Amino acid sequence: MQDKWAGFVGLGLMGLPMATNALTKGWHITAWNRSPGPLRELQRLGGEAAALIADMRDLPVIIFMLPDFPDIEEAAAGLLESWEWQPPAPGTVVVVMSSVSPTGVQDFGHRVAAVSSGHARVVDAPVSGGTRGAADGTLAIMAGGEEAAVRSVEPLLRCMGTTVRHLGPLGAGSLAKACNQLVVGTTTAALAEAAELAERSGLDPGALFEVLSGGLAGSRVLDIVGPRLVSKDYTPTGPAKFMHKDLSFVVEAARAACSAVPMATAGVELYAELKRQGLGDQDLAVVRQTISRLSQPAPEALAEGTVAL
Repeated sequence: MQDKWAGFVGLGLMGLPMATNALTKGWHITAWNRSPGPLRELQRLGGEAAALIADMRDLPVIIFMLPDFPDIEEAAAGLLESWEWQPPAPGTVVVVMSSVSPTGVQDFGHRVAAVSSGHARVVDAPVSGGTRGAADGTLAIMAGGEEAAVRSVEPLLRCMGTTVRHLGPLGAGSLAKACNQLVVGTTTAALAEAAELAERSGLDPGALFEVLSGGLAGSRVLDIVGPRLVSKDYTPTGPAKFMHKDLSFVVEAARAACSAVPMATAGVELYAELKRQGLGDQDLAVVRQTISRLSQPAPEALAEGTVAL
């Protein structure tokens, strides 16, 4: 985009470092956040704060990085109302970078186009890479939407990620993120099961994961989440409860495509149990604690270090 001005709604664990990276790479960022602390931090770095999201109505691009669609719809209500009375400039782009339902973002896109008299378009561009990727500016960004709209915001997206891929029409990015979460969520659960089984059987989970990382079982998930599973460090880098939401999107999309997703279906139930256990605000690795609570007490002999073979 020629004018490097953008609005940013949501300065959470991911949003603040993402907005900061855009700011430090020459973009003028006006942000809104429910709590004032992150806003003050962005202002300290040179960003601006908006009292209302509707105050961003004249910016050429507005990013939403909020937990789920109800949050986005609530936050965007005043903005859309203002556009209904006075449409924005043609070519305005709303970028949804949250993990949301593919069908939900398509419905949102239709509504934005309608209230803005066709002047605004929605791009869905969810991310993968966690808080580390957000801080380093190395996120993978999966974009869906009209080609011209995606192309216009690509320079901004490249401030936040090293991989930016246009995958198809609106909703394609969210579907890709759902597939990403299918792999991440079920792999993390499998690693948690392996760690719990190993420890209960007298093996050192850390040594096990070291061996696994050198073979076919090696993965980025193992590299990043594995140490937290071993140490039982559940300090949140992102709330585990969101995995239940994301895997539910997989099941929803699979139902529409008539595709079987047995792993996602099992994952939805496992992460629902995690939430029932009150663990949803902790790190994704806490799924190991869920599995431990579902397990029977370890036999006395195994507790003394005998491997069950």
